[in-house]
Amino acid sequence: MSETIELAKALIERASVTPDDAGCQPLIAARLQAIGFDSEPLRFGEVDNLWARRGSASPLFVFAGHTDVVPPGPLADWDSDPFTATTRAGCLYGRGAADMKSSIAAMVTACERFIDRHAGHRGSIAFLLTSDEEGPSVDGTVKVIEHLKTRGEQIDWCLVGEPTSREHTGDVIKNGRRGSLNGVLRVYGQQGHVAYPQLADNPVHRAAPALAELVAAEWDAGNAHFPPTTFQISNINAGTGAENVIPGELHILFNLRFSTQSTPESIRSRVHAILDRHNLDYSIDWKISGLPFITPAGELVDAARRAIRSISGIEAELSASGGTSDGRFIAPTGAQVVELGPLNATIHKTNECVNLAELDTLSSIYERILELLLA
Repeated sequence: MSETIELAKALIERASVTPDDAGCQPLIAARLQAIGFDSEPLRFGEVDNLWARRGSASPLFVFAGHTDVVPPGPLADWDSDPFTATTRAGCLYGRGAADMKSSIAAMVTACERFIDRHAGHRGSIAFLLTSDEEGPSVDGTVKVIEHLKTRGEQIDWCLVGEPTSREHTGDVIKNGRRGSLNGVLRVYGQQGHVAYPQLADNPVHRAAPALAELVAAEWDAGNAHFPPTTFQISNINAGTGAENVIPGELHILFNLRFSTQSTPESIRSRVHAILDRHNLDYSIDWKISGLPFITPAGELVDAARRAIRSISGIEAELSASGGTSDGRFIAPTGAQVVELGPLNATIHKTNECVNLAELDTLSSIYERILELLLA
């Protein structure tokens, strides 16, 4: 087993279900301290974070990621213990194998090899790790970024190790992400008996035409970097559970993944206009999970694509699709941000896994990126 695979196995076997780090970050910090990094644990609330930096000069290159994982679900659904790193048929299995403990292992070993050959590299290298990416994401990367701002540390380039690849490691680079806007909609009516609808006001019936209009709406056409904004209802709930009671209130959870062609303000305004046009008695609680960002072609994107080409012979596709990531907290600082990691086919699934050979490939790609930018 390579150093990268051994470290990935050690991390998988720490059951770091969010927000518990379970000792992952101290293990990583020890490896980094051995090659000249200054390690700074940062705990906010119940969340462990790590900021480790080698050097003080600019430019600053940051590897970012998370040590927390989602719960494994029923253990009986796994072919092997999710927190016992298992290799079979050329793959490494375990919760976090793809999302994203293998990426972190590849980052560490890439740094070890790079520094062994380029101890006097220009600029600085840092790691920003959190145990709050799979959870509410309020005491993790966003708090570390605020902490760095207070002392004037500016990130120039950031590589997030999220699993981005589709068929082969490095075939997709995320150079942006859509924004995410959540809404909790409550539509109010009048409870009553189903046999006497004239004495009640059914909020489900009242809301249905408005919901159909929201679902069918074209919010924008997207652009060269982003697909069109999408609206999705994720939950609807009404009623007392009794079949003969007209509900008095309807609860709806919805989400919009939006491009840079729209803003939270424009979306909220349009949603309210549609609901008002249908004369609904309603309230909405809004929550923004992240704004869209894009890192166009430039030093970091070019270095990532060149590294993948030289190591794997693949022409990487640039994409801004998918969900949110902690890149949404880093990009607003002015940093160039890309996401690059292993295949995402098994993330959050039972029998999550990563290809053993491609894990070593990923480490080599990370090392080559460092060489192109800092050697």
